[in-house]
Amino acid sequence: MSTGKDNNNRQALESMTPLERLQAYNRGEAVDRMPCVPIVGNTAARVIGAKISQFRGNGALLAQAHTEAYRLFRYDIIRIFTDLYTQAEAMGAIVHYPDDETAYLAAPAIKDVSEIERIVPADPERDGNLPHHLEALQRTLDAVGKEVTVTAALTCPFTNASFLIGAETLVRLTLRNPDAVHRLCELSLETSLRYAKAILDAGGVPSLTDAMSSSTVISPRQFQEFSYPYLKRLIGYIHSRGKSVTLHICGRTNRIWDLMVEAGADCISIDNDADLLEAKEKVGHRVRLMGNVKPSETMLQGRPDDVCQAVLQCIAQAYDNPKGYIVASGCSLPTETPFANIHAMLDTVREVGWPVEPEGLLAR
Repeated sequence: MSTGKDNNNRQALESMTPLERLQAYNRGEAVDRMPCVPIVGNTAARVIGAKISQFRGNGALLAQAHTEAYRLFRYDIIRIFTDLYTQAEAMGAIVHYPDDETAYLAAPAIKDVSEIERIVPADPERDGNLPHHLEALQRTLDAVGKEVTVTAALTCPFTNASFLIGAETLVRLTLRNPDAVHRLCELSLETSLRYAKAILDAGGVPSLTDAMSSSTVISPRQFQEFSYPYLKRLIGYIHSRGKSVTLHICGRTNRIWDLMVEAGADCISIDNDADLLEAKEKVGHRVRLMGNVKPSETMLQGRPDDVCQAVLQCIAQAYDNPKGYIVASGCSLPTETPFANIHAMLDTVREVGWPVEPEGLLAR
């Protein structure tokens, strides 16, 4: 863990707040360094010495963890997150909370399509843990919202639908009963829209995650039929509220990048299974890119020098993306990611500075 003096030195190297940096970067103006987002999830619990299970039903503690993690590392976007199941749980899914590990789905909300009619969209102000996540969002905004963008993780409709009936069942239904899939996605979309509204009303920004829409799980044709229409409507609503959208889909996504852009994403978060350079060449003229340092192999298991080299490689590949680039991990960081590696990511970006001098990047 860094000392207070180390962190003060890091802050002294920066002349802009994250909000100032992103706003200037968006306008094409000079910045002190590139935007950088190690996607900190439950690693925030380690910053304050808490167990992950303590976040359940405790918006104040969740806010404290993410506020202190931001203050320690000084990244450019905060993402309030514990797991992908908050919306599904609020709609009746059973989620298991281990003592000090990330929650997982214990049972879907229903076992059969005959039960769909008893599922109702969630009320974010009342159901499950959604009210506590909204409290965490509001408390984090109150603490640091004047200097950094604060987002809240929102699970997209197709992925949430998979948690309502089970992932394998949902994929089978895309072939055997597509109407049932659309019904589940409509119910999930309504929850997503309600939660997005609550996030936006609080002053935050929805951060969209759609793990089950990956080409590792479903085909591009299935994505276009069952995920894309609901993503497009959700993103359209967020745009109508004046906010841009970052969309993360895990795994291989190169065959659906164009559709992700057409759905309205302003920034695509590229998983480490995908090729950042290929993304720049295919869609970089249409959308901002974010990624894709390996969360497990590099950020969790590597050393600071490994992180530095991975960050430099990503910058070399995408710093000149026409629509902009954010240095980031390829997905949420594992809980036990060493603090030294998160510091190494930010420190490397600070050392590179702006404008980027490509000739010296990989010679460092």
